[in-house]
Amino acid sequence: MTAGTTSLPSTIGWTLAQWQHAYREGGLSPALLIGTLVAGLDAADPAWIAIAAPEQLREQFARLDARLAGLGGDRARLPLFGIPFAAKDNLDAAGWPTTAACPAFAYVAEHDAEAIARLKAAGAILVGKTNLDQFATGLVGTRSPYGVVPNTFNPAYISGGSSSGSASVVARGLVPFALGTDTAGSGRVPAAFNNIVGLKPTKGWVSTTGLVPACRTQDCITAFALTVEDAAQAVQAMAGCDEADPYSLARPEGAVAHFPQRPRLAIPAEPDFCGDKAAARHYANVLQRLRAQGAELVEIDFAPFLELAQLLYQGPWVAERHVAIAPLLEQQPQAVHPTVRAVIEPGAGYSASDAFRAEYRRAALARTIRRTLAQVDALAVPSTPSIFTIQQLMDEPVSRNAALGIYTNFTNLADLCALALPAGLREDGLPAGLTLIAPAWHDWALADFGLRWQAAQEIPPGAPGVASAAHTPAPARHAAGADEIVVAVVGAHLRGMPLNHQLTRRGGRFLEETYTSADDYRLYALPGTTPRKPGLRRMPGQGAPIAVELWALAPHAFGEFTAEVPRPLGIGNVELADGRMVKGFICEPAELECAEDITAFGGWRAYSQSLEQQEPTGR
Repeated sequence: MTAGTTSLPSTIGWTLAQWQHAYREGGLSPALLIGTLVAGLDAADPAWIAIAAPEQLREQFARLDARLAGLGGDRARLPLFGIPFAAKDNLDAAGWPTTAACPAFAYVAEHDAEAIARLKAAGAILVGKTNLDQFATGLVGTRSPYGVVPNTFNPAYISGGSSSGSASVVARGLVPFALGTDTAGSGRVPAAFNNIVGLKPTKGWVSTTGLVPACRTQDCITAFALTVEDAAQAVQAMAGCDEADPYSLARPEGAVAHFPQRPRLAIPAEPDFCGDKAAARHYANVLQRLRAQGAELVEIDFAPFLELAQLLYQGPWVAERHVAIAPLLEQQPQAVHPTVRAVIEPGAGYSASDAFRAEYRRAALARTIRRTLAQVDALAVPSTPSIFTIQQLMDEPVSRNAALGIYTNFTNLADLCALALPAGLREDGLPAGLTLIAPAWHDWALADFGLRWQAAQEIPPGAPGVASAAHTPAPARHAAGADEIVVAVVGAHLRGMPLNHQLTRRGGRFLEETYTSADDYRLYALPGTTPRKPGLRRMPGQGAPIAVELWALAPHAFGEFTAEVPRPLGIGNVELADGRMVKGFICEPAELECAEDITAFGGWRAYSQSLEQQEPTGR
């Protein structure tokens, strides 16, 4: 540790917003903060397979500096500037070994996986590679020669897998987000067992170029975080069509971005908890909380989902796993974990006929599932039916692993997206999760509902003792869709104000109330305007937080809306208190010379109320 770093704030449990605030307001540098963070990581921690060496960090910091300089120093164009993250060690990172938790398989990657390359391009810094069930085969976190990753609440229990290490380092607040992968549930089960968020995007939206495949046609790269916002921001940064990946897809325009305030959620008519009464009682409580938040719950026949889930490991998709590591199985079979080998070796026995027959059945079941989900907004299931101790998994490694996948295995085979959410603690003090599942490209709609759920939780996310601003009593922030434009309004367009209809009649959606950056803006009352309007002026270091409302508009609606903006007002970029940059109203400075400075009121609504109080005595 370098001199002077002992006075640095602890970054444990920081969200993206807290990291961004430290850089923006605290004057701290990525090299200082991340260097200190990495110096404190324990190489003996079984969650890590590799931790960034000093030269690896220096190279990333130099590239970040060069990238920032190329953007004219505009950090707003690097949404993940200086954000540390970890990646599951079946993802390539240039200059790092990729092991997939098998030393005999290891190689040094020449290039970054596409997902990692995009995160770095957004300003993020890779600080470590995390442990996993070998070759991403397992939902348990116990199948690795690098050690068993324990549960962050009770080390006698499993952490969940295969993305065990990534979930662990996020739950303990070591990094604000980490990458996992999900073929059968590996981006959701560890989230549930460690009280964090796991976002499994629509298959193909995040490129799998540079991923050691498990089942290449079904693999997804996922994000773990303490909050829905952070997981969504990570996915947004790494998503997008990749010509190098034949399975990569572009998000279609007009994809569903939010659910109704009172959504219809499907639930299994007869949920299976593998005899775990504590899990059953916890899920019943979760359903009560969903109803209390306005959801309508609709019981469905879950049999097609279960049958499809069984196909993933009891059908020829195991052959895909065999294809991925066939040379190693042939040349060094003892290098493969015994349980992993027992699962994958039968894959060589499937014929092309077996594969086609299974595909026909998969398509039929997927159609039935789509028809079921078309009647609701999403499916709400327990993330897992139960949780097991490490010893229980060692005693029955295959059957108990299979049991954990009954609410996850079908998702990718049916082309669905999913969001695993913390759902509080069971009566025995262990975490359990709720997973929302919806058709492809409903990712942001899931996130939108997830924000509402998150705001109502009483238990903070992450492992016990992780102090984080992730859990606050603030109202839910509704997410804007990737095909929507966020606009900050400051005056006559606020809710209840005379021009608000210009937003609502174009389908504008209210997102949240917030403030501009701490001391960068001043607010003025423009003379001679009807209705009365304010002008917002950016004056770095000479302003105060100004209250604004954020609204989401479709691109065509945004164009129509801005066409109605009269001089001296215009639309530009406005920086918010948490560092986000959005479109918003600005004013020509020359028109403010004779305007009344009303910054002290903190917002247009407070100023307008003061005028109303004066009117009776002023007549």
